[in-house]
Amino acid sequence: MTENTPDRARTRFPGISSRAYEHPADRSALVALRSLSGFDVVLRKLSGLINERSLRLMFLGGTVRVGEDQFRNIYDMVRDASYVLDMPEVPELYVRQDPTPNAMALGSDHPFIVLNTGLIDLLDDEELRFVVGHEVGHILSGHAVYQTMMQILLQLGSRLAWLPLGNMGIAAIIIGLREWFRKAELSSDRAGLLVGQDLDAAKRVMMKLAGGTRLGEMSSEAFLEQAREYDAAGDVRDGLLKFLNLLGQSHPFAVIRFAEIDRWARSGEYERILAGDYPRRDDDGRASVTDEIREAAKSYRESWERTADPFVGKVRDMADAAAGAAGGLFDRFARRDNGPTDSN
Repeated sequence: MTENTPDRARTRFPGISSRAYEHPADRSALVALRSLSGFDVVLRKLSGLINERSLRLMFLGGTVRVGEDQFRNIYDMVRDASYVLDMPEVPELYVRQDPTPNAMALGSDHPFIVLNTGLIDLLDDEELRFVVGHEVGHILSGHAVYQTMMQILLQLGSRLAWLPLGNMGIAAIIIGLREWFRKAELSSDRAGLLVGQDLDAAKRVMMKLAGGTRLGEMSSEAFLEQAREYDAAGDVRDGLLKFLNLLGQSHPFAVIRFAEIDRWARSGEYERILAGDYPRRDDDGRASVTDEIREAAKSYRESWERTADPFVGKVRDMADAAAGAAGGLFDRFARRDNGPTDSN
């Protein structure tokens, strides 16, 4: 299965499904949305009509599109990432002059990637390859589409905020969506590792995002210990404060991402995928919503059992019950959407 890519031999994953690397909480939400026929198509068209043309023209006019004659090194990286993940097409990639170290995947019908110069200047080639793979992973998972779709739904829902308890309802939706988006970032970190196949480079990205370029002043072991300390810090009040600090964040904190990619790489899942043991795209339509939501509940339960955060223990039972109820709800919707099934 090993194929030659431009700079060195990397394992390629023919027909790989994004379910192979998605965090269970992210995967369950995506499978649930995909199971509702028509929902995906209608909102994909809405998102395309509302902003995709405008966004692409904005970046085409105000940034640099990578190619054989511009940022050739990055162009090779996005082609390489698309080859490794067996993408149907290579997404366009634009470089934007912006000192903020950030990247994003945008669009629906033809998603594209934007890299800020601040990120390019911060990272070496292997670290940047991880980031490009991360963004290609967003595209393969459909995160750009579904995040755009949910933003549309939020805008529509906000018009109902004048109703009694309307603001509380919208706030609850936003909290839930942001939790999903943070898990989607963990999914795409895994995709970045599959593309680059360099765990040290992936971890260096997190350290640089937290502390800048002076890696000589930092330590992987100390950074991982910092993640453990963050996880275990304080009492119930500190746990609540950590929860509140995350509410407005689109990404998990860097120490959390560092610990999560390290844990996943050592869990056996990463090695199984490298060995060719992974779900295929052709089987996505047969994925069970209920099974995926149960897997998400299991993942949360395992993470709660690992954590030393006392606040988490207070909400563990309530969340388990909510996840079980959600599984039954989506299962009923999926059965109704797909019509009656043969019970024999």
